[in-house]
Amino acid sequence: MKYRTFALFLIIATILLGYGIYKSELPTTSKESFVTKYPFKLGLDLAGGTELLYTTDTSKIANDEVADSMETLRDVIERRVNAFGVSEPTVQIQKGGALGVGAYQLLVELPGVTDVQSAIDQIGKTPVLEFKLAELVPASSTLQEATSTIAAGDAGFKFTDTGLTGRLLEHSTVEFDPNTNTPVISLQFNAEGEKLFANITKTHIGKPLAILLDGAVISMPTIREEILGGKAQISGQFTTKDAQTLVRNLNYGALPVPITLASTQLVGPSLGDVALKAGIQAGIIGFIILSVFLILWYRLPGIIAVVALFLYAALSLVVFKLIPVTLTAAGIAGFVLSVGMAVDANILIFERMKEELKKGKNISDAIHEGFQRAWLSIRDSNISSIITACVLFWLGTSSVKGFALTMGIGVIISMFTAITASRTFLYAVAPKKGTSRLSRFIFSNGLHTK
Repeated sequence: MKYRTFALFLIIATILLGYGIYKSELPTTSKESFVTKYPFKLGLDLAGGTELLYTTDTSKIANDEVADSMETLRDVIERRVNAFGVSEPTVQIQKGGALGVGAYQLLVELPGVTDVQSAIDQIGKTPVLEFKLAELVPASSTLQEATSTIAAGDAGFKFTDTGLTGRLLEHSTVEFDPNTNTPVISLQFNAEGEKLFANITKTHIGKPLAILLDGAVISMPTIREEILGGKAQISGQFTTKDAQTLVRNLNYGALPVPITLASTQLVGPSLGDVALKAGIQAGIIGFIILSVFLILWYRLPGIIAVVALFLYAALSLVVFKLIPVTLTAAGIAGFVLSVGMAVDANILIFERMKEELKKGKNISDAIHEGFQRAWLSIRDSNISSIITACVLFWLGTSSVKGFALTMGIGVIISMFTAITASRTFLYAVAPKKGTSRLSRFIFSNGLHTK
């Protein structure tokens, strides 16, 4: 009785999950409900949009700080992209070269943006902010003269890195000089930047500290005293609009790592729609053919396997919605592949059951022994598949990561449906007493009829 109750619960759960998935994808004008709150998140290749690939320059960053700097870079770019309202943007760090050895790259995917130049403009040129000590070269006689020659592009100063960059910037604001009423930019550094800034101003009093934005000097104040509290101020010939633009860029993130646009790729929405429909169609056709084979070859256990596969598909799609998983064409392929792996577990179980039936055991004992004997093979094969998915996700690029993620999730869920759902359904319909010739026939498979 307990198996039949649990089996009924699983069937109802499958129907409810399937209905919820179907309902969530229908266009609606009603108030958002729990069901419609989690739509599928489609990747660039399915939704259409623009892909931008940036190369990074980490040559001036200590080796032990590169990883943290890249994480900060990703967060900064992500904030900037999100600020423009792009739907479901994806910003990923990639390690170039074979086996992930080489320069870091930054991949930015903007679904729905089909104008490449517009995409580049939306991300914008985020400034690289640096504070460097300036030493007057002998060729220049006065500070005023050297400052003017730098503005003209002449090498009038020798700059020394201080380690104080936009990476340590907490926020910036536009203020106005009370004497001249001209806009100035106030900077507030984080705790690390505050200590570094205090040390720089303490040990270099009387020396000019150049403030560079993307390599160009925008201000060169002279350090007159130690400055505590991590506050700095940039003054110059700013208009109010220029100052606001600079503050916006700095607040959205002064890049800790310089980036250069390496390539762009445009995916049209029509192409993405074709890929999505083709992937869904392939999955449905494959599922139907697979179901027909299971039913014809495995009879009643085959029908049970098909029901378990429906539960598996429903659970997987719900997980994809809740995480959420960004579905790409490669991700759909990974999901379809995991369906085959879910079937593989059922086939192992059914074949072991057939062997037990050939030994003359009753159906209930054959089911029990079949699961016991098949479990080790199912466990080992699924663990190897999960390890493969983890390696692909760790070393792969965006599309490979999508394939690995959906395959890995599918394998884990398939273990549940094969071991729990299929076994529950089989025990629920298995005869408790005696085994007729008809019962042995419908629980056997292939050419075996006894």
